[in-house]
Amino acid sequence: SSRKRPYFYNDSTKESLWEAPSSLDADSISQLKGFEYLSYSNTPAAAPPAPSNNKVRASHLLIKHNQSRRAASWKSEHITRSKEEALEILKGHQQALLQATDLKEAFAKLASTESDCSSAKTGGDLGYFGRGQMQKPFEDATFATAVDSMSDIISTDSGVHIILRTA
Repeated sequence: SSRKRPYFYNDSTKESLWEAPSSLDADSISQLKGFEYLSYSNTPAAAPPAPSNNKVRASHLLIKHNQSRRAASWKSEHITRSKEEALEILKGHQQALLQATDLKEAFAKLASTESDCSSAKTGGDLGYFGRGQMQKPFEDATFATAVDSMSDIISTDSGVHIILRTA
């Protein structure tokens, strides 16, 4: 779920982004209306929070399809592939990742080029999140996946995903 999560909106392009535009520096961002609601950073925290059953950290690789709630991404304005085609693409990525000697590195590299989520900029890293902050199937799969392990393919309103739980 994206409720209560701040985003950036470009009036001229009508584009919404979860991450701050690269043209904005920290000082500029701190001057924006609603800055006090930003509780995340585009870079990983220096020290992770204490382990908790209430928060997890994960990366994901998202493949959208023509039934996704927003069938567009940073890679393509209009996504026309079927859900079945998206699943086949993701299965190929999953097989490649299962063969990787360094799962975290391989996942980040693949997510940065293949994910339809804007988190591709950070290797698919979504940072820390708690219950009620993501779509239910995504949340359930993330909490059920062991740290440093990869989920099976899951489907949400956004598309199909593979999740790597990192904390």
